Parts: sequence; C-alpha cells; structure tokens
Amino acid sequence: MTTQVKFDLDKLRRGIEDRDAGAMLSLYADSAEVIEVDKVNPPNAPRVFRGKEAIGEHLRDVCARDMTHHLERPVVADDRLAFTEACRYADGTEVLCMATADIDADGQITRQVAVTAWSE
Repeated sequence: MTTQVKFDLDKLRRGIEDRDAGAMLSLYADSAEVIEVDKVNPPNAPRVFRGKEAIGEHLRDVCARDMTHHLERPVVADDRLAFTEACRYADGTEVLCMATADIDADGQITRQVAVTAWSE
C-alpha cells in the first residue's frame, strides 16, 4: 500500500531554475541517497552521494556552473516523484536529466536515481 504525501514542487522548480542549492537541499532527508548514471558513470558503477552533506556539496557544484536549468514535466504520485531537467551551458552544450525519487511521509526525498545525457 502506498501513501499520498505532500511534496513542494514549487520549491523544487525555484531551486532548479534559480540555481539555489540550499532550496533544493532542503527537499532531501538527512539520510537521503542520490544515484547518478551518465556516460562516465555507467549503471554498474554509478556516482553515489549519501547524506545531506555529500548531496549539498554536489548541488552547490552544479549550481555554480554557468548554465541554465529548467524543470520539465514533474509528477508526484503517492510517495514518488519523477521529473526531467533540461540544462544548457553558456557554450551551447545541452544536458538532459531524467530522475525518479522516493518521498517520505514528511515530503522529503529519501532516494533519487538520475540518468543524464550530454550533447557532444
């Protein structure tokens, strides 16, 4: 049985689009885990961030880059979140990230899995 939880999509959108690492980090549980798969980090060796400190460091790094971010097609259903994040570096390089996440009863992300592709 799943439980419908309340998740702050507006805060997620503001955090992503305003490159506000603090706002995004506030959406994660203290013991959250973020798993990222991309060209350099394949499924058998993904990049993993455990805990708010590691996740925060990663988010601050991404938010400091000269690029735009747009939240697209977010969906919250029961205790799950899914969204696409479209990014563009100043040099025109495009990045697309598709993510799913588990959300706890407090509306915080406990586990996120993201797959990212970059234009060449």
